[in-house]
Amino acid sequence: MNDDTKDIIKRQKAVAIEQQTSHQDIPKITASGFGANAEKTLKLAFDNDVKVRKDEELVELLSTFEVGNLIPLEALNVVSEILSHVYRENIKLDEARHNEMMQEK
Repeated sequence: MNDDTKDIIKRQKAVAIEQQTSHQDIPKITASGFGANAEKTLKLAFDNDVKVRKDEELVELLSTFEVGNLIPLEALNVVSEILSHVYRENIKLDEARHNEMMQEK
């Protein structure tokens, strides 16, 4: 394996998914990239308080599909678990913000 191939393998990868407000909708892939594009995607997510999860196997699977596609059935279970975790964390954050606001009054 030459140095160029090693660099490509080591590059950052990222896939963004989105689920509409109806939790019954299947999430879709909204962005996918590697290297500088992945870094931009992650920076944008962090800057906007979007939950990020590191799962290299899931990224590998999802990155094989086109942006705009629904999550494939073979990845839907894992993605559903991740989204469930994200929703629970969002509820905790909302509750913490509400409690802070109530204490300030």
